[in-house]
Amino acid sequence: MVTVSPAAGTRARSAVPSITEPPTPIWHPSPNFGERRDGLTPSLVVIHYTAMDSPQAALDRLCNPEHEVSAHYLIGGDGTLWQMVHEEHRAWHAGAGEWHGQSDINSRSIGIELDNTGAHPFSEPQIAVLETLLRQIQKRWSISPDHVIGHSDMAPGRKCDPGPRFPWQRLERLNLVGRRGEGKAPKHLTMQSFRAAARAAGYSFEVDDDTLLAAVRLRYRPWATGTLHPADFAPLDR
Repeated sequence: MVTVSPAAGTRARSAVPSITEPPTPIWHPSPNFGERRDGLTPSLVVIHYTAMDSPQAALDRLCNPEHEVSAHYLIGGDGTLWQMVHEEHRAWHAGAGEWHGQSDINSRSIGIELDNTGAHPFSEPQIAVLETLLRQIQKRWSISPDHVIGHSDMAPGRKCDPGPRFPWQRLERLNLVGRRGEGKAPKHLTMQSFRAAARAAGYSFEVDDDTLLAAVRLRYRPWATGTLHPADFAPLDR
């Protein structure tokens, strides 16, 4: 399912993205892609931040064959949208990790990079374009909100993007990502019960207790510190 043709790269664009029309990606092809393995089609969306100083720096890296990394999309801070890999192809954005016990996330997902260092808030134009793009992708591939995740969700400890400043709750309210639960914690708080709850929610990559707790908090309670708390269980109980 091709979403944009190379000809789109020649289309003139306004400096300010439209807020009424769906975003049209600028085609900026990357050589870093392949076929999805085992006949898989996209069933996940993985959100990243670039951790680079500019969108051009990110484009240069994601389209350089020496680096062997890529993503399907990049959204600049001003809302500019680039596409580097067609959605039906396998971009190289996720690396080692799992979600709901499934590995080879690259073959199962569409990767979206956001121009952000991880140290500052995401801009309104950027998130507005992301919202529209997510709706389009979810409709094209029948991807449920529960299957839109962060890089840190599938690779706890190895990755921390899109980071503590990403507006997960805003996307939850729009039903673009899975809504956090409001359940109650078990009577006896143990890491064993927390692990079971986290695994049921999708966190299946094997890491130590502290790393798992940090990954879940990064998504749901990024301000939290200290030992396991009843509030750490609630968002996992959907």
